[in-house]
Parts: sequence; C-alpha cells; structure tokens
Amino acid sequence: MTLDAHDRVLLLKNERDEWELPGGRLEIGSPDGTQLPDTSPEAALEREIQEETGWSVKAGPLIDGGTWIYQPIPGRRVLIVTYGCTVLTPERPPIVSHEHKQLDMFTAAEVPGLNMPDGYKQAVAAWFGRGHVDSAGLDNREQM
Repeated sequence: MTLDAHDRVLLLKNERDEWELPGGRLEIGSPDGTQLPDTSPEAALEREIQEETGWSVKAGPLIDGGTWIYQPIPGRRVLIVTYGCTVLTPERPPIVSHEHKQLDMFTAAEVPGLNMPDGYKQAVAAWFGRGHVDSAGLDNREQM
C-alpha cells in the first residue's frame, strides 16, 4: 500500500470496475531465462508496482489484517497479502498501465465509499491508522 505526500492512497481500477491496490503474482521465471524469477514476495510487489504505476518502492512491512482470500470471479480464489511500501520516487507522478482502466489517489475518508473488496478496505484503514516516523525522520505511511 502506498501513500503519497498528501496522505492519499494509490488505487487502480480493474476490468470489473473495482478499485484495488497495485500488485500481482510471483514470477517463477521462464525456462530460457528471459524472465527471471522473483526472489521474494516483496521483490515481486516492488516489480509489480513499478510496472503498474511507474513508481519505485521498497516493500515492507506486512499490514496487520492485510492477508485474506478473495474470489474475484466464481471458482477463482486468490490469496491477497498486503504490504506497506515506501515510495522511493515521490517526485514522479504515478501512471496507469495497460493492466488497469484508471489510477487515482484517495484520502482515508474516501476509501470506505469506493467499489472495492472489503479486505482491501480493511488493509487500507489499518495502514492509514499505523503511521509512524522512522529513524531518518520520514513518515513511513508512504506505503501500500
């Protein structure tokens, strides 16, 4: 989960007209070596956010209550694991990739009214409520 400098969460609209957090699947790599495997779930998330938004991020920590099972369509179940992410390129405006219909930024007060699975809403609320300042004096709520 990533928050911008204005304390807004970055969300993407999918083909089902639902808002969701950026992310995706672990890459296992290709036999010919052209696609390297992800070395960890965090590395996969960092790669996915870069691909989907253009932002470079550092993933971690896991968000309390941010692990849940979602059934986006009948017969398909997906394990969702939600991490906080520090934006490493906050000066760069995020862009929407071909994988989504829209990208937008939302405040904590706006999220409950969105067409969005409850598991995502709970993770977003937990991350907004978690904010702290790290040893470098940076607000680590620049994460999602």
